[in-house]
Amino acid sequence: GMTLLRVAAGFLLGMAAGTALGVLTAASKAADAFFAPLRGVVKATPVTSFIILVLLWLTASLTPVFIAFLMVLPIAWANVREGVLAVDAQLLEMAEVFQLPRAKKLRHIYLPSVLPQYLAACTTGFGFAWKSGVAAEVIARPALSIGKNLYESKLYLNTEELFAWTAMVILLSMLLERGMVRMMRRIRK
Repeated sequence: GMTLLRVAAGFLLGMAAGTALGVLTAASKAADAFFAPLRGVVKATPVTSFIILVLLWLTASLTPVFIAFLMVLPIAWANVREGVLAVDAQLLEMAEVFQLPRAKKLRHIYLPSVLPQYLAACTTGFGFAWKSGVAAEVIARPALSIGKNLYESKLYLNTEELFAWTAMVILLSMLLERGMVRMMRRIRK
């Protein structure tokens, strides 16, 4: 439960920050140029390096949250940015001609354009958050975590337990992804 809570917190924070940065960098070329190196660094740096660096500044229980956040951020950012940039210019022109309020433009033009890419970012991002969050737990070893149990079963050469925890991670990943896909289908409808 604590592993899922940590991963979900990092996922939600990453999606929120990625959405904000995606909208900002799509709206402003200066912001895009300013933040592009950051996006590149986050995408290129190995997860293990981030985990070790983050452990210097954060507690063991916050490290998986931050790592999940960091892995989801560029995925959400890129997808939202591309979705905003892909909005049909003719629809925006029509909205200007008919003087549609911002709220209606957002609801009827921007959201339908961004939603498919946003939903794809959610499913992909959650998979990355799950794997990186558990990996961070293996290294940080916070209390009440799957990662700590994986590490201890390896440390004490308890092969059966190691396979059981690994099977649990895989099973939970598959179930969570299936649940995420179902939820996305409902949102799309």
